[in-house]
Amino acid sequence: MNECILVVDDDPEIVAAIAITLEREGYEVRRAYDGMQALDACLDPAVKLLLIDVMMPRLDGLSALLRIRERRNLPVIVLSAKSEDTDKILGLSMGADDYVTKPYNPQELIARVRSQLRRYTSLGDERAEAARGQLRNGRLRFDPVSRVLWADGETVRLTPKETGIMELLMQHPGRVFPAEEIYRRVWNEDAFACENTVMVHIRRIREKVELNPKEPDYIKVVWGIGYKMEQHER
Repeated sequence: MNECILVVDDDPEIVAAIAITLEREGYEVRRAYDGMQALDACLDPAVKLLLIDVMMPRLDGLSALLRIRERRNLPVIVLSAKSEDTDKILGLSMGADDYVTKPYNPQELIARVRSQLRRYTSLGDERAEAARGQLRNGRLRFDPVSRVLWADGETVRLTPKETGIMELLMQHPGRVFPAEEIYRRVWNEDAFACENTVMVHIRRIREKVELNPKEPDYIKVVWGIGYKMEQHER
């Protein structure tokens, strides 16, 4: 079965052009024309990747992205006419996996789509959800069923919130999570002035799992964006 891609842009001609490019490569394409339509369409698990514009009516692309990330972890490529680094950083910090500037090169777009789908199916959420096995990363091992973490074979005593943070980071090694997204996912509450709360929990986790908490090998800060789990050899 061909992968299904949702294309979202308020310009029907752009959506049609992207759809033709993707369909020529064998992908199934679904279409939406604003952020609200994207929210509804992304609930369908058949959708495996989202291509979304930034500037749209009703609900802009980045606001839609934040809401989608609360529900699903499918790969997201943001399309925008803005090319400044600050705009790219903003898009990535809000949960995008990649960023393509208009006007785009069709072959580059296809290459980026293939790359994100390959990462998702081989290393990402689908594999983790299907296997439901233990997650391993270097010295660390986490069992998502019992929700127990081991470091160098020794059980690490974590609070429920610390466990939630570690589970999130270990399920997605290399992906940067803004503090706001970590808070929403782990606390299940709207994120408001949550940076210090998340930072304190990250510091406590480091004290429990890192050999040198002041120079961490695993839980890294990406300045101005958020936190990630560094990938290590098993």
